[in-house]
Amino acid sequence: MEKIELNNKTILVTGAAGFIGSNLVKRLFKDLKGATIVGIDNMNDYYDVSLKEYRLKELEKLNQADPDNEWSFVKGDIADKAAIDGLFGNYHFDVVVNLAAQAGVRYSIENPDAYIQSNLIGFYNILEACRHNPVEHLVYASSSSVYGGNKKVPFSTDDRVDNPVSLYAATKKSNELMAHCYSKLYNIPSTGLRFFTVYGPAGRPDMAYFGFTNKLLKGQTIQIYNFGNCRRDFTYVDDIVEGIVRVMAGAPERRTGEDGLPIPPYAVYNIGGGQPENLLDFVNILQDELLRAGVLPQDYDFEAHKQLVPMQPGDVPTTYADATALERDFGFTPKITLREGLRHFAEWYKEYYG
Repeated sequence: MEKIELNNKTILVTGAAGFIGSNLVKRLFKDLKGATIVGIDNMNDYYDVSLKEYRLKELEKLNQADPDNEWSFVKGDIADKAAIDGLFGNYHFDVVVNLAAQAGVRYSIENPDAYIQSNLIGFYNILEACRHNPVEHLVYASSSSVYGGNKKVPFSTDDRVDNPVSLYAATKKSNELMAHCYSKLYNIPSTGLRFFTVYGPAGRPDMAYFGFTNKLLKGQTIQIYNFGNCRRDFTYVDDIVEGIVRVMAGAPERRTGEDGLPIPPYAVYNIGGGQPENLLDFVNILQDELLRAGVLPQDYDFEAHKQLVPMQPGDVPTTYADATALERDFGFTPKITLREGLRHFAEWYKEYYG
């Protein structure tokens, strides 16, 4: 592994107004000195744009209090090749973290175009830009959804993942294949990170914990899929960010094979809690924390607002990360418990929505 010093470097974070992207930028402000951090985001309305604007405002505030690093935000789309080429031409990035993507499994059934644009064409533009403006390391978001209906758990990066059950999963698997090809052809060190059900304050409203909270507050019924027999490996956003920052600083080593061509400097890791939680247990913990934070009244009748329903197309019954490779190579395992993480979320929700 090649160690990369992140201080005094120029770093691109795509999807910087997104949930993981904004948290990563915050962390970089805190950790680095002399860095130039550039964020790009198309600010699309897949979910409430005011949440993205709130995250950006938080970044602006932090940056004003942080004279050590330069921050600039560009409103733009990674699917716009000219915009990406221009950005790389201006900045000559050392490290690129591609978190911009059209997310969500169910939405990929309703709106496939968005996934092809962002996740395939957008990622291709990033790879091409890294080819023509060589970088020390490209880190990009993959997803636990690539494991599809795999029966063997926990999911290991050594498992075959060629049976996606949603277009979203297929685009993320495609990212890994494209990155491998560019690593081999152009010796671009690249690392893919398969994230497992990321949650936390100011997260994505389309995720269960956030959507459930919104619905319960409005007195609507929440639907618990697969009759509550789903298990999810929930990972708190700070743990995800910790993993990303460590991986950014350790790129796969460039080496030459017997054929005189590069051995692809390519790696993929899982980042997951390693403790799948049953959806019903998860809902019970969420209820406790919403009551504790005062988001819902103490006498709220949860049972009247719950409905157990069958599995949805594109969903998988279990996600469960084998994250031993991440621990072996980077000395890190996610640590924040579901209760602790949902407590942070509930407190943030109370403060944000009042």
